[in-house]
Amino acid sequence: MRMNRLVLLTMVGAASVFAQGLPTTKVLTLDLAQAIAQGAFDQCHADGYKIAVKVVDAANLEKLFLRDDGAGLITIELATLKANSVIMFQGPSGPPANAAPGAVSIIPGTIYAKGGFPIKVGDQLIGAVAVSGAPGGDKDAACAAAGLAKAAGKLK
Repeated sequence: MRMNRLVLLTMVGAASVFAQGLPTTKVLTLDLAQAIAQGAFDQCHADGYKIAVKVVDAANLEKLFLRDDGAGLITIELATLKANSVIMFQGPSGPPANAAPGAVSIIPGTIYAKGGFPIKVGDQLIGAVAVSGAPGGDKDAACAAAGLAKAAGKLK
């Protein structure tokens, strides 16, 4: 009789754990990455900038990369560093608010330069978009923001 109760209690406990379900995670799809990258690319191209756009997933694995005709080699590296910074710090790339003027990141593979933004669904980070090649990080950031705005309806 005791053994039956123990088995029953174990089964009830296990059932309640399974009833809670497994955690769900949103993922950055290729379609979404393409929409964000194309929106950023289109904005910079319309402004006359030769840029590179990198989109990575939450694990910082490259999902999509676009480089405009005439965009220099440095744009590839800077877009990568900006995407790394977004994923590492879980926020937009650029110097922290408390950084001294001219401060540089001491974390290998990151950079204090504007132009990268997190891609989020609610509070969940699903990736990053980073732009490099416009004349100034603020312009890179404007293009990246335009890419996010183009895909805003899909980020729900």
